[in-house]
Amino acid sequence: MRQVKSLKLKGKSGCSGTFYFCLCTLYLALSLSLSACGYQFRVEGAGPTIGGAAATSSPTSPPPRLVVRTLENKSFEPNLEVRYTNYLRHEFSSGSGAQIVPEAESADLVLSGQILSVSLPTLSFSQTTTLESRTEVVVMVQVEETRTKRLVWAQTAKGASEFYVTSDLQFNRVLQNRALEQAGRFIAEDLASRFLLQLELGQLAKQPARPASDNTNTNIK
Repeated sequence: MRQVKSLKLKGKSGCSGTFYFCLCTLYLALSLSLSACGYQFRVEGAGPTIGGAAATSSPTSPPPRLVVRTLENKSFEPNLEVRYTNYLRHEFSSGSGAQIVPEAESADLVLSGQILSVSLPTLSFSQTTTLESRTEVVVMVQVEETRTKRLVWAQTAKGASEFYVTSDLQFNRVLQNRALEQAGRFIAEDLASRFLLQLELGQLAKQPARPASDNTNTNIK
């Protein structure tokens, strides 16, 4: 017992050495336990595949070449077909999965359509005037194969945008034009995303060419 007490009553240098030795021992034990538990395990590469074969990417077909023709305007709003056609060409070139080409070049598909209607319903009003209105535009498009003239896709889309009505008639017209532009951009974006979905699902795949039929006449006796 006296020997134990004499060890505990040693100077600060002895305590520091014992503490340092214990700390190093604890650190070494933790390092070994962590490495044994697998915390340093790394996985590189693509990993195993079913059957042991290397994973290969399937060849992708080139995007279809699409012509977007100028829309036919059947609404009362003049000069709307040019702007809406430009919206369609912009959205389809960036978000439809197709390559937009001019009409002079060869294409796989042709998009045509019509602006069916433009309406301006009132949203809120007072006893004397309209306070808020909305532009609602309906557009119908269809896509055909250039070679077979087969209808491969048709879609009707509706776009709407709201605007406030002021006492200035000229400024109201500016607000209405902006609402019409916004509705047209909504329609173009919606149609492009729907077209991309159909393309990814394989609904717009090219039809295989039919084999030449045997024109030899056979007589049955």
